[in-house]
Amino acid sequence: MANIGDYEKTCASFDWQTPERFNFGRDVVDRWAEEGRPAMVWLGTGGEERRLSFADFARLSDRFAAAARELGVRKGDRVMVLTGKIPEWHAILTALLKLGAVAIPCAPQLRARDLEYRANHSGAVMLVSDGEGLEESEKMRSSAPNLRHFVSVGAERDGWEPFEGLVEGAPDGFSAEDTASSDNAFMLYTSGTTKNPKGVLHTHGYTHAKRVQARYWLDLQDGDRLWCTSGTGWAKSIWNVYLGPWSWGTEILFHEGGFDPAERVRLIQEYGITVLCQAPTEYRLMAKTRELEEADLSGLRHAVSAGEPLNPPVIQRWKELHGITIHDGYGQTENTLLVGNFPGMRVKPGSMGKPSPGCDVRVIDEAGNECPPGEIGDIALRGRIPALFKEYWEAPEETAAVFRGEYYITGDRAYRDEDGYLWFVGRSDDVILSAGYRIGPFEVESTLIEHPAVVESAVVASPDPDRGSVVKAFVVLGEGYEPSEELVRELQEFCKRQTAPYKYPRRIEFVDELPKTTSGKIRRVELRQREMAQSRT
Repeated sequence: MANIGDYEKTCASFDWQTPERFNFGRDVVDRWAEEGRPAMVWLGTGGEERRLSFADFARLSDRFAAAARELGVRKGDRVMVLTGKIPEWHAILTALLKLGAVAIPCAPQLRARDLEYRANHSGAVMLVSDGEGLEESEKMRSSAPNLRHFVSVGAERDGWEPFEGLVEGAPDGFSAEDTASSDNAFMLYTSGTTKNPKGVLHTHGYTHAKRVQARYWLDLQDGDRLWCTSGTGWAKSIWNVYLGPWSWGTEILFHEGGFDPAERVRLIQEYGITVLCQAPTEYRLMAKTRELEEADLSGLRHAVSAGEPLNPPVIQRWKELHGITIHDGYGQTENTLLVGNFPGMRVKPGSMGKPSPGCDVRVIDEAGNECPPGEIGDIALRGRIPALFKEYWEAPEETAAVFRGEYYITGDRAYRDEDGYLWFVGRSDDVILSAGYRIGPFEVESTLIEHPAVVESAVVASPDPDRGSVVKAFVVLGEGYEPSEELVRELQEFCKRQTAPYKYPRRIEFVDELPKTTSGKIRRVELRQREMAQSRT
């Protein structure tokens, strides 16, 4: 695969080529298995290593698909998958695709309340969890009546079917469902601002479409080893840890451990990583290390970043040290890489880049007219491409709200320069992007209000040099409570226990009242503007 080369020519001749019938497990994983390709180098937290081929994943996914069908899971059933970075994650997702079931990847950090909401909202019939998720899953088990089957991976517990036992007793050679590209395949939950998370429904056509950004943005070539560091509960992992690279038969490094800048630099060299996909925060923190200065990254030929805009000084730092240009990109849980900086195209540091091949992305005004260069408007995708989500699960009004005529409205604002490059301005809603995580303020506010000291709260993004933004909560206290550092810590720990720890407010400010509209709605925009102004002083 060559890079994008002549950008305009590539875009003009582009065709999604979506087949009428497609099953990623059958048509991709099983096909590469026949060629004997390596699929993964897995590295555990204790330094243990496993090397697996596509044949290993084809066999394991066949067996789990057969076992799940025996348990009663059928085409269209929703199944929650709650595991960390273990090879079984890929096998389970592949098995569910072969079954025609709808996989719901869940972040391991989710707490019982988060899991209960997803289980009941989706009507999931099965939950597959590794040992890390068992305790929180048990807490919500009795509150999710639709969940009929519980499967544990790498751990034994009463009331749970062991994954290892299920696959050991199942036959090889599962016959995958002949799914249509329009059939449901994934449900990815994304944070809302004033309501609970939304279930973003994707089809099997989406699983085919992910090969496009892997070709043109990741620039995957024969012999590459890709390391995408995203966690398993996020759309980015579906893109670049699973569907994208495996579409091209690319071997991945899958590292169970957390982020450590020095270790990250060492492993890139030790495992011969040729393509790197990281969160902006990880690039920022690595740029400050002595290890990056001293490293030999001559084997790393390409690097990409997505989740939030990457600072131009960080891009310049990597370029100066190692001659590596980090290619920023922009996309959403609801779609794919909509805009990017592509190999073979001039990169303007700080710009989102240009629309991806197959994506007619424009900056439009309220009337749906395209804005002239330099004028800020809504980032919008024209037309229903196969990578665009089908709907928000059981939320027709919310689905309709993100469309304006022939356009899907992303909820982000930008402007286009004279050369056609897009420049991100900000979100038109209140979702917080922090270190690559999308965090809905409503979720954090709902947790805070449960603490007896809190009467009201408003949560916004607060600029941060390393994470891009962090969660900040403005809190109105009840009678008998006084502001203190001790109370700040108590509220933070309370949030960590009640919901996923990455959502907790790293900054808390106690206020007498919150700014509101005449109808009583909190004016988060005013609080955000205050935070932005303070960051510039």
